[in-house]
Amino acid sequence: MFLTISTTGTPERPATDLGFLLHKHPEKAQMFSTSHGTAHVFYPEASAEHCTAALLLEVDPVALVRRGKGKGRGGAPDAALAQYVNDRPYAASSLLSVAMSTVFKSALSGACRAMPERAEEALPLRIEVPALPARGGADLVRKLFGPLGWSRVDAVAVPLDEQFPEWGDSRYVRLVLEGELRLADALRQLYVLLPVLDDAKHYWVSPDEVDKLLRAGEGWLADHPEQKLITSRYLARRWGLTRQAMERLELVRLAESDDLDVESIDNAVDETADTEERPVPLAEQRRTAILAALSGAGASRVLDLGCGQGQLVQALLKDVRFTEIVGVDVSMRALTIASRRLKLDRMGERQAARVTLQQGALTYTDKRLKGYDAAVLSEVIEHLDLPRLPALEYAVFGSARPRTVLVTTPNVEYNVRWETLPAGHVRHGDHRFEWTRAEFREWAGEVARRHGYAVEFEAVGPDDPEVGPPTQMAVFTMTVAGDTDTDTDTDTETDETEKGAKAA
Repeated sequence: MFLTISTTGTPERPATDLGFLLHKHPEKAQMFSTSHGTAHVFYPEASAEHCTAALLLEVDPVALVRRGKGKGRGGAPDAALAQYVNDRPYAASSLLSVAMSTVFKSALSGACRAMPERAEEALPLRIEVPALPARGGADLVRKLFGPLGWSRVDAVAVPLDEQFPEWGDSRYVRLVLEGELRLADALRQLYVLLPVLDDAKHYWVSPDEVDKLLRAGEGWLADHPEQKLITSRYLARRWGLTRQAMERLELVRLAESDDLDVESIDNAVDETADTEERPVPLAEQRRTAILAALSGAGASRVLDLGCGQGQLVQALLKDVRFTEIVGVDVSMRALTIASRRLKLDRMGERQAARVTLQQGALTYTDKRLKGYDAAVLSEVIEHLDLPRLPALEYAVFGSARPRTVLVTTPNVEYNVRWETLPAGHVRHGDHRFEWTRAEFREWAGEVARRHGYAVEFEAVGPDDPEVGPPTQMAVFTMTVAGDTDTDTDTDTETDETEKGAKAA
């Protein structure tokens, strides 16, 4: 990763003052150890008229994986070759931001004992980043840096291959910023906006990231027109942290408009009493609805089909009414994470006897899944291609045949209520489809008719009078015991499940 900071000067106010402001001598090449590699600071040119400081970060991919320990983009436990072969060593990202905060710590804070008055002055700056990942393209780069006082913001898309222009552009841009700003302000903007444009962080985003954001965003973030996008991306789209940051930024804006201190207007709450009503996350509302439906059905032996990272299994374990819980998922990585979440290796013998995690694809029949009281498919069906749904349908309703089946899926009509979801987009990149309420009811009704079940529908989440709830749930109850295939030939269904198994 590479970044240059240039300025101009005169014999009276030489450009080499940049060395004092950065606390790095222009006549030296210096190395600094960071948690993910080595940072080098050197000066390609240093004269009274022109001075350029360069920051080069050599990323150690092995250290990145080891220190990640499964967290974040750089340390996914099953990423295999992608852990070591990726754009991390070359493209500006949160890794470069962390290196800046380590190497230019004093400059970021605006401190300079040798030249305190120079640190407070605006300098003619030119900043170049040759390879900057930009999820949103050059237009977003200009929207983010344009309102911040730069007279020139050039973001030129880097082609995938100059020899093959028909391949189009990559997601990277070459960024050039020019303008008169305080050096500390320019560095703070880069510190925040590099990971925002990359739309990823290599480390776990904890609550103290809100404080880091507000410190680095002081003086410019509260009034930025793209404040919401910056805040959300910087905090890795963690809704609770984003809301907290937005509330504090609004206090800053109000205080600045009235020329007051933030503390003087943020004094209306008794901190000894927690009176705030926090909205319940939709995922938690889903689990609550599922647990209530399972209890209403009198189920004690439950299958969580497509259990993912084990959140529902964890909730089921807390209720002693559920005596046997089986989590099934095709992903061994998800099952590994679920095992860690449940602390299976430290669980008591009696509790451990209640839960089993097993690998399996839901598009073919599995004798291990027969004989259970209930099965849950929570946010699962939308991850399958539509032609494979009949295979899942037969494997669950035709072969396993639990007495009760719960299926939840997004209601696509509700998507218009998600402010951060672009029009026409599904809620998750892996969703192959999202159904309207009518489409879901039609599918569920046909499944129930073919396999001897009755079906009822419940709303999960706020039931909007115009577009319905965010999640829709079908509750299937068996009415005909034994294998049934009213309108479908059994051999045909079995062939379909076998095709699904081969595809999986």
